[in-house]
Amino acid sequence: MRVYVPLTLSGLAEAYRTGELGAGRFPAYGVTPALREWYPSEYAEDHEYAALGFAALASLRLLAADAGAPRRRVVVAVDVPEGAVSADPAGPGALWVDGPVRLARAAAVHVDAADAEPDVASAARALPAADGGDDGAQSVVDGAEGHELLWYATQEIPNLLGPAV
Repeated sequence: MRVYVPLTLSGLAEAYRTGELGAGRFPAYGVTPALREWYPSEYAEDHEYAALGFAALASLRLLAADAGAPRRRVVVAVDVPEGAVSADPAGPGALWVDGPVRLARAAAVHVDAADAEPDVASAARALPAADGGDDGAQSVVDGAEGHELLWYATQEIPNLLGPAV
């Protein structure tokens, strides 16, 4: 099953260093019955894109909690056995993955372009107010969601992380 794991660039660097995603059970997003019900579509690609979007929002939440992380959302697409996941009632597509999972199982990495950083930084700051129902703050969060995550092959992870690797 393909799952989408929300991270930050700091989290990706740690996964690259250790070769593993998660030290134990960790959150991810995937195409679940709840997601299919939430987003009815006949196209599997629509469901995958929705799961990726939920993971990108979760990455933004990680950024909001880590002021020192570079302001770029990161999502790792990884294939795991069906038996390694369980549903998380937190929302459509939310899952728990029994980890750790070898980073070598990753199919791709999705990361914001550098030019998205100002909008992502603003969105991370606005997220608590948006969660509280502030429409202006939600508009700022939506501004980050307007940036498409770029696709990278796993071989490109060292280049994404830069000389610190």
